[in-house]
Amino acid sequence: MGAMSFFGGFRLTLAHLTRPTVTVSYPQAKRPKQPRQHGRHVLNRYEDGMEKCIGCELCAGVCPVGCIYVRGKDNPDDPVSPGERYGYVYEINYLRCIHCDLCVEACPTQAITESKLFEFSFTNRADAIYTKAELVVDDAGEPRHLPWEDWREGESAMTGGWMRATSPAGAADFEGVTQWSAELGVGLREAEAGQSGPANPATGTKSLREAYYKHLSPADVPAERRGLAGMLTALRARTPRRRIKGAA
Repeated sequence: MGAMSFFGGFRLTLAHLTRPTVTVSYPQAKRPKQPRQHGRHVLNRYEDGMEKCIGCELCAGVCPVGCIYVRGKDNPDDPVSPGERYGYVYEINYLRCIHCDLCVEACPTQAITESKLFEFSFTNRADAIYTKAELVVDDAGEPRHLPWEDWREGESAMTGGWMRATSPAGAADFEGVTQWSAELGVGLREAEAGQSGPANPATGTKSLREAYYKHLSPADVPAERRGLAGMLTALRARTPRRRIKGAA
């Protein structure tokens, strides 16, 4: 029994040798983040370059930890935003922020959204307070990259994924209908796809049960991934679909 117990301890290790590797060499490499990842905020601009923020201060009012400070000001002769006011002062204290995204939901103009970046740290408390100059996107519509932030490809794409719901206010008639304005450098972002339909190419979201089914316990593996049916499903996923002749 002693020898069997000793060698039996290696059973789990040997079983995992044939499974695909899920570990990456972080921070040299990062795994793609989900479309609804809550990360560092950005202040967006319209396609003509004007700021979306109208200084209404709703984001500051709804923030549960009081990390947002906004002061609106009447638009000058050379307007900053298309509204009567604009955000003259805009600050976010990331020592307090819990990335709940309530500010994104409260914003009436989709001015503030969240990127997928969360790898950023500070050497002093002053750097943790982001000002408007650091939050507003640049002339290409991209978030400004600060020295203490580790930006990678795709982390500025599809910002505010949580806000981009397919059925606003629970009305099924609005599923898949775009409910926001276009943005500088991006254009009109697509809505999310339904959970039962095909994935939206703009999000490419994939459930963890689908992506990592080989690492689930046998009882948790979906039925279509078991036995012969699972082999056929995997084969269909690897085989590109051929377009039928004469099809639209």
